[in-house]
Amino acid sequence: MKPSLKTKLYGRFYHTACKKNYQRIPVCSEKVQSRIKTEYKNVILRAKDIGDSKLLSAYCMGAYFIAVNRCTGLSAEENYQLFKDGLYNSTLLHKVMGNAEAYLNPKKLQERKRWAEESHKRKYENDWIVDILDGNGQYELGYDYHECGICKLCRDEDCFELAKYLCRLDFVLADMMGMELCRTQTIAEGADHCDFRYKRK
Repeated sequence: MKPSLKTKLYGRFYHTACKKNYQRIPVCSEKVQSRIKTEYKNVILRAKDIGDSKLLSAYCMGAYFIAVNRCTGLSAEENYQLFKDGLYNSTLLHKVMGNAEAYLNPKKLQERKRWAEESHKRKYENDWIVDILDGNGQYELGYDYHECGICKLCRDEDCFELAKYLCRLDFVLADMMGMELCRTQTIAEGADHCDFRYKRK
């Protein structure tokens, strides 16, 4: 994938969000952090293009997490905890993500359904394929992801085992927005689709 301004900005954002946490770890010297940035760029260069996908930020997050795991010498669980805490404590991310009221606004439903319809055209091999579900009383908004860009990226990079850690971040992001996420299965854990169901806390 050709690096773009967006991929560079996303990489810089994830690095900035996590830098303070990694600075507290003796093995994560400035040299290691420099290697993380270089490896992130390399993963992006190898990654299959997904165009201007709505989930490009998630794709870049996957690339950054792969880079972190290759450079720190820490376990995937240790890297996940540092990454999660960095994101959760990011003031900028809280502002960008918004709140449940904005995210679950019914006015956004038709746009989401157009996105879902477009995803089934499979324009880009590594993009997500999704169906959008109307609320039914048990949840307010549902997504069924039939293909996952992060899983594809991790598989291409021969580290599919890392995908399940990134799946866990979905609960962190939902909590940040004041929502509950119910999910019973994920592609990363062998299911044929991921079932996201959101509602206000």
